[in-house]
Formats: sequence, structure tokens, C-alpha cells
Amino acid sequence: MNTKNKNIIKMVGVLFVGLLLGWMIFGGNDASKFEHDHNAKEGTETIWTCSMHPQIQMKEPGQCPLCGMDLIPLESNESAMDPNAIQMTEDAMKLANIQTMTVGGGNGANKKLALNGKVQIDERKLYTQSTHIPGRIERLHINFTGEKVSRGQTLAMVYSPELVTAQEELLQANRIKEAQPELFEAAKQKLGNWKIGSATINKILSSNKPIQQFPITADVSGIITAKKVDLGDYVGQGMPIYEIADLSSLWVLFDVYESDMPWVKVGNKISYTIQSLPGETFEGVVTFIDPLINPQTRVASARVEVKNSENKLKPEMFASGIVNNSLATTSLKDMVIPKSAVMWTGERSVVYIKSIVSNKVSFKLRNVTLGASLGDAYIIKDGLSEGEEIVINGTFAVDAASQLAGKPSMMSPDGGKAITGHNHGSETAPASNVSETKDKNPKSVSISQKAKDNLKPIFENYLEMKDALTNDNLEAAKKSGNNLLKSVENVNMALFTGESHNIWMSLSTELKTSLEHLGHFKTLEELRKAFLQVSKSIINLETTFNPNDKPLYVLHCPMANNNKGADWISASKEVRNPYYGKSMLTCGEVSKELK
Repeated sequence: MNTKNKNIIKMVGVLFVGLLLGWMIFGGNDASKFEHDHNAKEGTETIWTCSMHPQIQMKEPGQCPLCGMDLIPLESNESAMDPNAIQMTEDAMKLANIQTMTVGGGNGANKKLALNGKVQIDERKLYTQSTHIPGRIERLHINFTGEKVSRGQTLAMVYSPELVTAQEELLQANRIKEAQPELFEAAKQKLGNWKIGSATINKILSSNKPIQQFPITADVSGIITAKKVDLGDYVGQGMPIYEIADLSSLWVLFDVYESDMPWVKVGNKISYTIQSLPGETFEGVVTFIDPLINPQTRVASARVEVKNSENKLKPEMFASGIVNNSLATTSLKDMVIPKSAVMWTGERSVVYIKSIVSNKVSFKLRNVTLGASLGDAYIIKDGLSEGEEIVINGTFAVDAASQLAGKPSMMSPDGGKAITGHNHGSETAPASNVSETKDKNPKSVSISQKAKDNLKPIFENYLEMKDALTNDNLEAAKKSGNNLLKSVENVNMALFTGESHNIWMSLSTELKTSLEHLGHFKTLEELRKAFLQVSKSIINLETTFNPNDKPLYVLHCPMANNNKGADWISASKEVRNPYYGKSMLTCGEVSKELK
């Protein structure tokens, strides 16, 4: 190839490379510009958020300022999701240990109920042995309680001047009975009125002298449970001298609290044990339920009748029973769900419903109506449909995420502005939250200063009870609780008139009901359950009447009450948790200031 052809080939090659570079530079810029414009129109700028705190939204990746988790890209799919629902990722659900269940209707609900009771004497077999002869006790054949007697057995000997006189009248009438037979019959009848039999009367007539002492015999067989006379006592006709009980059959009376009344019916079988007879189990059937509730103990008695032919059981023995019963639901819509699924605010009961839209999991708040308690479960009367899926574990975590995202939650049913700070234990809740929850509290009612002064001891005793629970001091807490109950009872109701009177009656009834079983509590756990209800009433009392001059603070522990959360009142912002005491003393935060 000559030099000329080589040069031509080189020029063509250079031209081709030049065109290629020009297209890449100018054409590429146009493409990039087009793509840039397209992306700008589509808004593909990535927003980074936290799976546990969706209110955190950053323009750059990093770590969540609240929990330290790595931020993830925010996927927009809000158009298909309910605006009142909170969306959660799989990682967030696993981290919060969220578990769900599908609810379904049923024909009934079962409950295993524990009852405490005592062995008692069958009232139908308790007798009072009285004397039919007035006179002086000359001899006592039965000298102590617990002695066994048989029907017809002589219990005592009585000398009766009146009876001696009546016998002498009989003997005189016998001498003239031919002339005056009516007088003789009247004398015999007089002795008969004292239960003197014909054989004894004939003995008197045949011996022709009065009997000085007469026996008092047992009318029934049984055990002497009470001795009412001593040797030498003078007894009148009809006066009781012994109490006799037939212990061949007894009653076992079990205490049934008001809340458990729907679960105990006549005909229920009860399996029970006796504390003093370890290793033995007895069974019986409820034959009677007391129609009246004891005003002091607030319990009714369920009676079980038991044969005691071997005399194993003795009156006043303690018994512990178990009754298995079912409560028929009134509608096919009634559901039975675990208590862990329900969050209770005192006025509302709520659950979270799980739904899946476009492969995204979301949860939405739902109000429900509670039925009877089943121990670890509730009957739901209204608010759920068969086949719906609800959260049964990690409910509070879902509610916290919903509240942080400004969605409807337990404390903010209408939703609200998302919380963007941590605010744990040192600051009051944002003003938006306070205004949102204010309507749920009783409205403020004006009362006189004297009425306010009457209410102040209630708060003093409440704070003492709270401090005792904080220190895990059961006896001090019970003592303060009793003082709190007394201070409620000592309030002068005449100081509350009109609307304030009705409100005070309602709040005082709530407090008395919460404290009425204080004497029966044996553990801090039982007392803290009652304190939860007491605190709700005390918060409403302060919100309604505002009797205190100094500010009080409402504190909230999200883990108390089986992760449903619980509130209490404190005189300071310092978190000292009465629901856990020393085990979790600083768990909680200030949620509101009451002025």
C-alpha cells in the first residue's frame, strides 16, 4: 500500500473517532439532562426513616437519633394505605416481638375460677336445747362443749318448787276424784303442760309422794357446741341450756366476689381441698347461692352440702375450691381474645387490627366493648368481626409507634402532631398532646375552698400509699390505703351541691370500690392492681375539682399493667415507679402537669 492510501485511511479513522467523541459529549449531556429532568419530575429524592420511629425522616442515610438503628429508605405507598393506620416493616415487627391472632366467634367461653371458703355447720341441723321445767339445776350430766349426746339422754336434773306444788295438788285431787273428777283431770293436765308423761304421773300417784328432781333429756342427737348454764343456776321455762349440732352433714361455704358472680351457678361442680387434710380432694355441687351480698366483704356465699359420716370435716376448716364453668355468649358476634390484646384507658378499650395492603403491613386502632373477664381473656361484645387479625403481643409497641407518627392511638384517639423529641422522664408532654387528651378527662367543676380542704387528706394519704409501694412496703401501703379509704368516707358531702354532688358521689364510689378488699390483699401485686384503679380516680378527682394549691404531675409507665401502661400522681417530676418498686424504680415519664 502506497503512502497516499495510508494517509486517506488515517484521515477517515480520525474523522470517525471525532464524530464518536462529539456524539458522546453532546449527545450524552442531552441524555443526562433528559434523565435529570425526568427524575426531577418523578421526585426520586430518597428519604431515609427509622423502622421503629417513622416520624424520623432524613435526606441522608445514618442512624436514628432516638434508638440508634440504621435508617432505611422510605417507601411511598400511602395512597393505598389507610391514613389512620401505622405501617411497620418486618424488621420493626420482629424487634418489637409483635404477635397476632385471627379472632372467631364461639358458642361459649370457659373459665377456671378459684374460690376460698370454710366448713360450717348445717343450719338446719343446729338445735337449741331448752328446759320445759322452771327450777334450779341440781346436777349437770354434760359439763363441757364437744361432748356427744344421744336423743333421750339425761342432760341435767332440775328441782322445781312449782312442780312439787303441782304434784301435791295432783295427790289431793286424786283423793277426791270420785266427787270432783274434773279437778283431778285439771291437775293431771297441769303436769302434762310441763311435759310430764303419763308414766311419771302414774308413778307419783302410786308412790303417793311428789318427785323432788326431774330430768332434762336431749331432744336430738349430736355434739354439744355451747353450754349455757352452770350447776346451781335457776332456769325459767323455755330457757336454752345447751346448743346441739348434728355434724353428720355439713356445709362448705365459698366466697364469691361480685365480679365472679356470672361464673358460679347452682348445679356447678366444685373440686376442693381442705387445708388440714393434705393430699385429699373432695367434690361437691353448688346447691344454693346467697341472694344477698355482704356489705362489708362484698361477697356472696355459694353452698356445697357434704356428708360427714366419718367425721373428717370439722366446722371452721379452711377450703380451697376450683369451679369450671362456661358463660354462653349472647351473640355469634361475641369474641374471646387474650387480655394482652386489649389496652384499657378507663373509659375506652382498644385493640389494633392488622391489615395488608400491597404487601405492606399496617395496624389501625379499633374501639371495642368488653364483656365478662375470663381470667387471662375477655369476651368482646362489640367492635370485632370474625376473621379479623388483631395484635396480641407487642400491643404497646404498636401504639407507641402510632402515637409518634401522629396516628390515632390509645391516648390520642383523634391523632395529632408527631412527637419528634425523646422526652423521657424529665419533661411534660407537648402542648398538642395535652390539648388532645384534655377532653377525655372530666370537666372542671368549681367548688368552695372548704370543700377543697375536705379533699386534701385524700391526696395526702394517696401519696403516702404511692411512696410505700415505691419502697415495696406492703404493710405501710395497706395502712395508707386504709387511711385513704377513711379520708374518702370522712368527706362532708353537704359541701358538694348540684353538679359537684353527683360527680363526687361517682368518684367516691369508685375509690371505695377499689379499696374495699384492701384487707384481703397478701401480696404487692394484688395491691398494685387496686392502686391502678385508685390512681385513675385520683387523677379524675384532681382534674375535676382542682383542690390542691401546689402542682401535681401525672406520670406514665408503659410497661405496667401487662404492657398496657399505667398512670399515677406524684408531687414531683422525679420518676419513682410504684408499680415495680425497686426492681424498675425509674421506669416512666411525666405525661402531664396538673395545676
